[in-house]
Parts: sequence; structure tokens; C-alpha cells
Amino acid sequence: MKDTFLKWLNWLLVADVFLVLFAFAWFAIALVGRSLEVPLGFDVWYRLWEPVFTPAVGILMAGAIVSGILSWVSKKLQPK
Repeated sequence: MKDTFLKWLNWLLVADVFLVLFAFAWFAIALVGRSLEVPLGFDVWYRLWEPVFTPAVGILMAGAIVSGILSWVSKKLQPK
């Protein structure tokens, strides 16, 4: 049960990392476009920041903490 949960948690975290990296790349490109006065979707990115990207960053941080705690607990409970 624990292994299955950790497998799905790790899969979710990997997918979330790619979402966060995509959001960062989009932000960087759109910000450069905005400074050059080329419309590259900064306004769309900004509208998606609160409902999509903020929870994705929060899930990534919480998942990393939970994964680390579960790994630490399993090492402590493992017989020597």
C-alpha cells in the first residue's frame, strides 16, 4: 500500500514539476515579449497565475515535504 502511494505521489510530483517549469518558461518568454511590446501571452499567463500556477507550486512543495517525511519515517522504522 505504501509503495503504491509513493509511486503515485512521485508520478504526480514529476508531472507537477513539468507544469511549473512550463509556467516559468512561458512567464519568461512573455515578459521579454512585453518589454519588447510583442504580445506573447503575458496577460493570459497573469490571469492563470492564481487559479492554476499558484496551486501547482503549492502542491509541488507539499508533495516534496510529504515525500521526504515518508522516506525519513520508513528509514527509521526499517530494522537494522
